[in-house]
Amino acid sequence: MQIRSQIVFMMLLTCLTGLITTSASAAKQPNIILIMADDMGYECVQANGGTSYKTPRLNELAKTGMRFTHCYSQPICTPSRVELMTGLYNQRNYIRFGVLDPQQTTFAQLLKRAGYKTCIAGKWQLEGGFNGPTHFGFDEHCLWQLARIPTLTKVTSRYPNPGLEINGQEVDFNNGEYGPDIACNYLCDFIKRNHEGPFLAYYPMILPHWPFEPTPDSEEWDPAAKGAGSSQKHTKYFVDMVNYTDKMVGRLVDQLEESGIRENTLLIFTCDNGTATTVTSKMGDLTIKGGKGLPTDAGMHVSLIANWPGKIESGTTCSDLVDFTDFLPTLVDVADAEVPNKLHLDGQSFLPQLLGQQTNARQWIYCWYARNGGKQGAEFVQNHNWKVYRNGRIFQIGEDKLEKNNLASRQQTLSEADKKQLKQLHTALDQYTDTRKMLPEPYPENKPRKPKKNKQNKKKATN
Repeated sequence: MQIRSQIVFMMLLTCLTGLITTSASAAKQPNIILIMADDMGYECVQANGGTSYKTPRLNELAKTGMRFTHCYSQPICTPSRVELMTGLYNQRNYIRFGVLDPQQTTFAQLLKRAGYKTCIAGKWQLEGGFNGPTHFGFDEHCLWQLARIPTLTKVTSRYPNPGLEINGQEVDFNNGEYGPDIACNYLCDFIKRNHEGPFLAYYPMILPHWPFEPTPDSEEWDPAAKGAGSSQKHTKYFVDMVNYTDKMVGRLVDQLEESGIRENTLLIFTCDNGTATTVTSKMGDLTIKGGKGLPTDAGMHVSLIANWPGKIESGTTCSDLVDFTDFLPTLVDVADAEVPNKLHLDGQSFLPQLLGQQTNARQWIYCWYARNGGKQGAEFVQNHNWKVYRNGRIFQIGEDKLEKNNLASRQQTLSEADKKQLKQLHTALDQYTDTRKMLPEPYPENKPRKPKKNKQNKKKATN
């Protein structure tokens, strides 16, 4: 009888241990929301010192979380998306504009393997057809510019009455709907359905990329409009579009609160590149001209705000260098996921910074950039103060953000401290000599496909 009781006790203990282990494992996997605005430079956020726009929800996230002052994207959208999702610099995996090499591994794939439910909503622009998001690790999608590629089909509106692709079906909206609302609502519904977690919600926003046109909060909003094509003429609406971007971020925060999972969710906000060159903004008395497409501070310096109640200390600012290769290793660390040995990542996790721990911060960042791929690209390394290009140009970017004064011929007149920094940057750049990897074109013949029109109720399709 005593032996039998001992056996029962051991079985109960084993079960309890398993439950405790499972619970502890679940506790290590917080929910993650990664938001990336489209064409919204560092100067557009009030918390960064911007004075042209109203961003109260982002300001609150910065006030109660951590704001990074030196985060760098690529100069334009597709290169940034590829780098962000794979943790690799573009010279290793970039094919051409509008494509993500199907052989690459993304953070969604790695987190999905770690037990996460995954969703992407917003702007795709990576080709791959209806199977693209699934192939790259997303369980669900609600996207613009997925299967309807502008070079092959008529461009659909992304704003009023948009044409989207939702979980493998083309869905056209014609009753005054607004594209950013649809994408954000889809994510909110995803959060509701997966509140027990863990989940990854990736939100590459449609806003505030041109065409510059009214939002539903603008006086000029027309629910019957069909979209303004690719117009950059009406930059006055860019203000409304940035403000609406902030509103969408707030809507997700509110949904986390409503679902009771705010404290177990890491929310990260960033942007894919600088503001459009047709837009000028103010940071106090300083006028900032948008630099999208340029490998300069105006084209690559972007916001990075991270908020995680109880984990990230409120109101902290981090001046460490961060670039877009750092996001994948950071998300993997947060999720306690694994990176296959075959993946030799370029990125470095910034989770230690988020948690206020000791870390070996980056001493420099590297960039290889060519909008349309090919063998040659702009190539450089930089730290907080200096920037060294492969072609020999040198700029003291701490004082010369517009890169107007090439100091290559004056290196010998610099201080010993500056010479030491430049030597370190030259050594770093040498690591990447002749490392450009030419990848095969995955879609050599872009042929128009037969669209699958959604016959379901449109309201149901967004749930």
